[in-house]
Amino acid sequence: MAEDFNTDDMLGMYLFENSQLLENLQEIVLDQKDEEYFDEDSINEIFRAMHTIKGSSAIMMFDDITKVAHKLEDVFYYLRESHPQNVPHVELVTHVLDVADFISGELDKIQDGEEADGDSSQLIEKLDKFLAKIKGENGVDTTEEKPKAEVKKEAPAAQQFYIAPMASASSHFYRIYLEYYPEIELANVHAYKIVYALKEIAEDLMYSPEDIITDESSAQRIIDDGFKILLQSQSTEEELRTIIKPGYDIKKVDIYECTAAEFQQGFDGIGSEIRIDLNSSVEEIEAKAEAKIQKEQETKAPAPGDFVIQSKAPGQSKKLAKDKPRKAEKATFISVDISKMDMLMDLIGELVISESVVLQNPDLKVPGLKLDNFNKAAAQMSKISTDLQNVIMSMRMVPLTNTFQKMNRIVFDVSRKLGKDIEFEMIGETTEVDKNIIEHISDPLMHLVRNSVDHGIETKEERLAAGKSEKGKVTLSAKTESGKVWIGVQDDGAGLDRVKILAKARKNGLLDPTKPDSVYSDKEVYQFITLPGFSTNETVTEYSGRGVGMDVVVSNLQQIGGTLEIESTPGEGSIMYLKIPLTLAIIDGIVMKVGNQNFVIETGVVKEFVSVTEDMMIHDPSGVESVMIRGECYPVRRLGDWYHLSGYKTNVEEGMMVILEVEGRQICLFVDNLIGKQEIVVKPIPSYVKKVRGLSGCTQLGDGSIALILDPGGVSE
Repeated sequence: MAEDFNTDDMLGMYLFENSQLLENLQEIVLDQKDEEYFDEDSINEIFRAMHTIKGSSAIMMFDDITKVAHKLEDVFYYLRESHPQNVPHVELVTHVLDVADFISGELDKIQDGEEADGDSSQLIEKLDKFLAKIKGENGVDTTEEKPKAEVKKEAPAAQQFYIAPMASASSHFYRIYLEYYPEIELANVHAYKIVYALKEIAEDLMYSPEDIITDESSAQRIIDDGFKILLQSQSTEEELRTIIKPGYDIKKVDIYECTAAEFQQGFDGIGSEIRIDLNSSVEEIEAKAEAKIQKEQETKAPAPGDFVIQSKAPGQSKKLAKDKPRKAEKATFISVDISKMDMLMDLIGELVISESVVLQNPDLKVPGLKLDNFNKAAAQMSKISTDLQNVIMSMRMVPLTNTFQKMNRIVFDVSRKLGKDIEFEMIGETTEVDKNIIEHISDPLMHLVRNSVDHGIETKEERLAAGKSEKGKVTLSAKTESGKVWIGVQDDGAGLDRVKILAKARKNGLLDPTKPDSVYSDKEVYQFITLPGFSTNETVTEYSGRGVGMDVVVSNLQQIGGTLEIESTPGEGSIMYLKIPLTLAIIDGIVMKVGNQNFVIETGVVKEFVSVTEDMMIHDPSGVESVMIRGECYPVRRLGDWYHLSGYKTNVEEGMMVILEVEGRQICLFVDNLIGKQEIVVKPIPSYVKKVRGLSGCTQLGDGSIALILDPGGVSE
């Protein structure tokens, strides 16, 4: 393994694992950014994240990432071990986020095939100064002046336990001893390569020395005493020897399969029963043995069989927790390229279309043809097809948590630069959405959140003058309703100024000069801010004033069939809703025919189908039609007139009314006839076709014809 080591093979896993660690780190930091200090669990998590990033980056030889991760690890090591008082929390949060940004930027370069050439010197210098400051004015550790007992009393150690993974009937237990050539440099890094390779097959893995990356002195210990490994795996000894074998660095490899009981005895005996010292005298061997026994008695490390990790407080004894219940076997995950998922989704879409072609084949409509067996087989195929769709859709669905956390970071950064004290709240962040949808809403969300912080939330002085608290609040929420995901960005700021927006709209020639301002509803007025180049800010700032942000929001939402709604109360705040589909792939739809054209509308918005008579119709002098159904009046939209089609039915008694319920409004669509319910593969309308109001896409039906997919929001306005 050592001689075949190739960093290129590990690059993909390196990028994936470290990206996950950075996302988790940022979530921890932002969750506690408003606290007075990081709790002990968070300090340990951040320390472990930096420790892992440093180690893997050292293996991959990304020096600047290794250096900056090592320096931040030093900071949190000091926080963990010394428990200093009066640590400037906001400054620490800023340093952690700066490090995360630097490493993320370097990972992006690596992902794009570029060289990770970022300069970490300034960041390391800042961290050095911060570490010196929390140790004392001149870098002297002021916490050392306090009695140790007092420090322990202020920060009691959190007990942590190691619980061994459950072994299955096919599990094997191995005790492995590696001997390295004395002239090898960085033996600890070479040992880590073996550990990294074994992680792929390990159910449980331990090694000694333990801190082979953080502790540089471990390199010499490995040369002197060898590298010991305890491995629980389902691999055979022959498979292990293909991974671990002598080479330019490893002088000797000894692998012994043992029992579970021997495995639980820990590292005791590994190497001693294997190595025979032929170069030393009997007296020297006895002296070494006596010294080793004495050392083990003074500081005997707990064996893995004791299921223990020592308490972190200095001076405290180790606490054993034997016979802890074993964990259930954990689920197994693999990483899959998203392009392969997209290809699989496209193939399933084609499968659905092919299924429709088969089941709706005209050859099956011959009178008197018995198709009992065919129908049974078709029903089974349809069930499998539906299950397959559900599985692939569940694989593509991801929670909004990471997207919401990015908005948390934006609020933190922008509020600090603008000098505003803002609380950020997330509601429903576990709501799941298709991954492609999330990619389209990241930019719109960023613009809306920035607007809330910049435009919406007032300064401290303005809030106090208005009788509000100094701290503003931005709430990001998500919920699922009627096959749509509603994402709301709400602030408790000043709200939208209707008068100022109308004045700007009239100045830009957007209003009818013959109509007074009172004719326009609040909803119509607020929609003006979404037009290109429209901004009521008199000065351009880093975050707003150019009139492009809200235009980007609307255009991105239109690409995925989403809409933006704005509500505002002067003096109390605003809320902006993004209404987006759960998925862009396959939907359940009702197929309808108007003239020679087929239309599809998703079943979630269809309330009922009703046949009406002419005496139920109400004709307004202005030409607006309504229908009275069971004492309720519904507006009527004739799709034939709406889209200027030919050959459609005009007599309401010959057609069908489809009652839609969209966003609290109800409307009747008049169509010629209903074809039936069908799973629809959504295809985008070609870019060379002009955008048509009320249409969100198209699809292919079983007979090969094209059906247009109606946008419920567009046809109900």
